[in-house]
Amino acid sequence: MKRYIIPVFIPHYGCTHQCIFCNQRKITGLDRPVSPEQVSAAIAEHLAMITAPRLIEVAFYGGSFTALPADIQQALLAPAYAALQQGKIQAIRVSTRPDCINAEIVTAVCRYGVTTIELGVQSLDDDVLRTAGRGHTARQVAAAVAVIRGMGVKCGIQLMPGLPGETMLSLIATACRTVKLKPDFVRIYPAVVIAGTQLAVLYSRGLYRPLTLPQAVRQAGYLKLLFERNGIKVIRTGLQATAELADQQVVLAGPYHPSFGEMADSFIFHLMVSRCLEQLDCTDSEIFICHHSRDTSKIRGLKNANLNRWRQEYSLRAITLAVDDELPLNAIAMIHQTNRYFINKSMLTSL
Repeated sequence: MKRYIIPVFIPHYGCTHQCIFCNQRKITGLDRPVSPEQVSAAIAEHLAMITAPRLIEVAFYGGSFTALPADIQQALLAPAYAALQQGKIQAIRVSTRPDCINAEIVTAVCRYGVTTIELGVQSLDDDVLRTAGRGHTARQVAAAVAVIRGMGVKCGIQLMPGLPGETMLSLIATACRTVKLKPDFVRIYPAVVIAGTQLAVLYSRGLYRPLTLPQAVRQAGYLKLLFERNGIKVIRTGLQATAELADQQVVLAGPYHPSFGEMADSFIFHLMVSRCLEQLDCTDSEIFICHHSRDTSKIRGLKNANLNRWRQEYSLRAITLAVDDELPLNAIAMIHQTNRYFINKSMLTSL
């Protein structure tokens, strides 16, 4: 059964630090703390729109939920918990900071039905965290993950490639440390320059250069590949497309694209097919790529970028795509002459 998220945005609510990249009010279009009545109304509104069976989850995003006073946490959770007890929803999640987690805090939110806690981590390089104004350390991240998972609660980690001071080596180190922490899932949000942030000031002064879109796609693709090969699900790659983010006065620079997640998946398919083509002599020949129907656009790439690149780089006469829904998702069967080759992510070398 598909999952349906009822999002409740609490921009900057409870945040104890002003990170250099963050302006939730610009991203969400909201500028006031949310009330319990608004939480209840949002739940009712979304429930009225659902017409098919779904696993429904209320998710509190955009602030540091567990940094709020306990009475406010309880007041905001109460409408969701009531819906949970009534069987109208099936789960509740909150997002927070690693330094706002301990056993007492986790116990308290669990009493109100919370089963998933996401941590805004961004990096596991202390120098990068310090420059970004995060106010916590990599050690505090590890401690928070241990507490959450040790109490039987699902734990997610949000990472932000491309922050000031990060190098490819420090990103690889962050990725490897994330694997060792064994979170249940990861979100990957490459850094973009949002108006009204300190990062925007640094960018305007020429002191910060964001990742280009191709760089961010490659980095996100490699991270996704590494995490999934280690049993860690990547539930989102790139910021959720919104009307606010489409405004050039909101996103000033950086690798924002409404189809970023699909672009990262397309990059992984590019690696899969290229790995096979590198081992074959396909010059001036035709290849057939069989794939699941849900992977068609990812294999083609944005504006057929993958198909065009394979033709040029490997001097192919033609590439023919063929749907075969007996193949698993994220895998292909490539036919060259009379030979058939099966390829999936496990055949690729990770970071």
